[in-house]
Amino acid sequence: MDVKINNIRKEFGRFPALNDVSLKIASGELIALLGPSGSGKTTLLRLIAGLDFPTAGQIFFGDEDASHHSVQERNVGFVFQSYALFRHMTVAENIGFGLKVRPASTRPAKAEIRRRVSELLDMVQLSGLEKRYPNQLSGGQRQRVALARAMAIEPRILLLDEPFGALDAKVRKELRRWLREFHDRTGHTTVFVTHDQEEALELADRVVVMSQGKIEQVGSADDVYDRPSSPFVFSFIGESTQLPVELKSGTVLFQGEPLGITEAGEGPGQMFFRPEDVELSQAYDALSGKVTACRRLAGTRIAEIDIANHGHAPYHVEIEVPLHAPVELGSDIRFRPTRWKIFRG
Repeated sequence: MDVKINNIRKEFGRFPALNDVSLKIASGELIALLGPSGSGKTTLLRLIAGLDFPTAGQIFFGDEDASHHSVQERNVGFVFQSYALFRHMTVAENIGFGLKVRPASTRPAKAEIRRRVSELLDMVQLSGLEKRYPNQLSGGQRQRVALARAMAIEPRILLLDEPFGALDAKVRKELRRWLREFHDRTGHTTVFVTHDQEEALELADRVVVMSQGKIEQVGSADDVYDRPSSPFVFSFIGESTQLPVELKSGTVLFQGEPLGITEAGEGPGQMFFRPEDVELSQAYDALSGKVTACRRLAGTRIAEIDIANHGHAPYHVEIEVPLHAPVELGSDIRFRPTRWKIFRG
């Protein structure tokens, strides 16, 4: 089931939680809504689910305008961060609940419900635990029960709100891998909300980066990490350094001095680069500063550097350097970016 979101606006009082948001989700895609708190990602998920309704704009499921349809009419599966399992019901009863409460005209026979529950237990790798209660399960197991319950109603779209936020790091990583495999087997259109960029980049076919009620960029993990389209995306995804520069006759200047790199254009800008995209240099036309800290990171080291700022607080920069590099606390160091992006204005 493909989803089209056209010029959605959602206001709470006079506050626009979403402002003119448009997005197309292809059938079978796994989409991550990624952004900081207050960016509008959960509001957008709730609008897709039918838990809230837009102030303006439309939401289409296929060719059907579902903008003001109820949750039941949309037939979506929703998985909450808190699992929202019924504590007095067994695993099997939780999974089958959505089928048992259907109107008599669409309710499957008891044997069919049992078959469907058994099939889902196998799919989420919980066979043999059907008689247990939620408090007898681990956090990861409870989240898989919640997913199975959402899938039991055969939803047109699967929606997940911070699905792994309540779990510890190791379980979260295991469940991310499992969810990707589960999605590939079932082929459901899936949208999940997260503030964890590693989770979004690892799991999603496309990442929707949101900020202040708007979409900043939509693209693959490579797109948003390697080709960020705005200063916000560059600074939010991964680690980065931002320095004010001046473009003059094709040369990039920092504090009036050339950096040995070129860029078309004239005037001021903000240069961004990542810690891994630098090289040490002895050239005069390079960035220079003093090493204030150095720490081991797997096969490299991270050097923290303070660059002088004409009487103001220094610019603090982190770069990756080889293990054998002569980088000592308090020493002077020179380096220049090998990959960068300059945003004008």
